[in-house]
Amino acid sequence: MKGLIGKKLGMTQVFDEAGALKPLTLIEAGPCYVTQVKHPEKEGYQAVQLGFGESKPRRLSGGELGHLKKLDLQPLRHVREFRVKGDLDVKEGDRLTVEVFVLGDRVDVVSVSKGKGFQGGMKRHGFRGGPKTHGQSDRQRAPGSRSSTTTPGRVYKGSRGPGHMGSERVTSQNLRVELVDPERNLLGVNGSVPGPKGAVVVVKQARKQ
Repeated sequence: MKGLIGKKLGMTQVFDEAGALKPLTLIEAGPCYVTQVKHPEKEGYQAVQLGFGESKPRRLSGGELGHLKKLDLQPLRHVREFRVKGDLDVKEGDRLTVEVFVLGDRVDVVSVSKGKGFQGGMKRHGFRGGPKTHGQSDRQRAPGSRSSTTTPGRVYKGSRGPGHMGSERVTSQNLRVELVDPERNLLGVNGSVPGPKGAVVVVKQARKQ
């Protein structure tokens, strides 16, 4: 199974053998612990549940502590589930590190994007804005008309406009693994990853190879 929970550390850059510069996102991935293995016969589907990040016992509920205590695991702050196809190569209590990935692997990285609060149509959707001349005074960054007149006499649901931006679950797909450092639990992927520094990310094998 190729999947880990980690924490986004930030971005840097590396040069490949040809001298080309590559943007790199560093992720502190693992170590993760297998807290549960789900089987189709019992749960109805096949999946592996991983835990990451030590926590104080008082920060977890009694049910969560009991769930981890069955496997003699320390309190873990973040628990995520990974769907698995085919044969399972892990068992409950196993410890997974960045060594599950190798250079050249393609991964999907899932996280919550940066929250940007309430934003206008230009920033949120890339609207062009109004004219900059011919008597324009306060329409330069306005979204303009979003519907027709008497019919339907309203704005259709789902129309783009100003509103809350960010703080959404986002997946960066098909990123190439450029760095694997087991000693420091570091994983480097080529390109950007959603979320601010310190965000919890899920790294799993790419669906679209």
